[in-house]
This record gives sequence, C-alpha cells and structure tokens, in this order.
Amino acid sequence: MPPGAALDRESIGELLAAAPPLVSGYRSLETQLQPNGFDLTLQSIAAINDWGRLGVDDADRKLAGVRPISFDGGGWANLPAGPYRITFNEIVRLPLDLIALGRPRSSLARSGVSVHTGVWDAGYHGRSEALLLVHPGQGFHLQQNARVLQLVFFRLLQPVREGYQGRFQGEGV
Repeated sequence: MPPGAALDRESIGELLAAAPPLVSGYRSLETQLQPNGFDLTLQSIAAINDWGRLGVDDADRKLAGVRPISFDGGGWANLPAGPYRITFNEIVRLPLDLIALGRPRSSLARSGVSVHTGVWDAGYHGRSEALLLVHPGQGFHLQQNARVLQLVFFRLLQPVREGYQGRFQGEGV
C-alpha cells in the first residue's frame, strides 16, 4: 500500500492478525471491521461536571472532572443534552508507520450527537477516550457496547523515529 493512503479492510485485517494486533479487545470482528476502517465500541460514559484547563506547560494541564453514568439493566444510558467523556472497549496499538483519525458513526450525527477526538499518533498504545456531545434538548439513549466511532488508518510516508510519548500512552490498559 502506498504511503499516505488510507488502509482498506484487507490491510486492516492483516494488521489485526499480526503480533501485536493493531486493535484488541473488540466485541465482533465481523461487525466492527469496515471497508475503510474499524469501529470502536462504548465501554463507559462519564458526565463532564467540573472545569479543566490547558496552559503552555504540561504542569498547567488539568482534565475536566467527571461523574460516571450507570447503564440500566438492559445496558442503556439515558443522556440529557450535554458533554460526556466516553471510553472505548478496544485497545489500539499503532505501529510507527500508521496514524488514525476517528469519525463518529453517521447514525449518531443523524440523531444530533457528535463525537470528537484527537489524532491517534504513530506509536500510540492504549484504550482511548473521546468527547461525546448530546445536542438535542430531549437527550439521547445509548447502549453499552454500541459502535460509536470509526477509526480510519493512514500509512505515513515513512515511519517516525520515535512514536507517541505523551501522558496518555498506555492509558486504560
């Protein structure tokens, strides 16, 4: 596959079968492996209920406080309009020649719900979190393990010499 190209289903499948796998902890390879990416599923939800901050120095960074949201007996959470931090079931392990971009599943967008992420840098390894925003005033119902985000993988022109080394390396594993 040429550098700069998005990976297709077959290329992603080969990387899933490699050691270590590109993605582990997934629920269903059949439903999550897509023609142009891999769907991540919802493990947990927390309401953002306190301020955060971001300064010039890492010492001036504080993540916003959260309050965990419980799922009912059927695995559903009823979410009023507002911001939430979601955690995915899957663990992503990017080699030094791949990055990934996350895009919300279109069913969420069509319901007025958005998901926002950072870039998954080459060399990143962990169970990521993202921002879920429920826009409609009537709220939204979301089930645990639902597919909420599609990762699209891109091959770099050349591998990076040093992969991601930030504070979220190894998160959630």
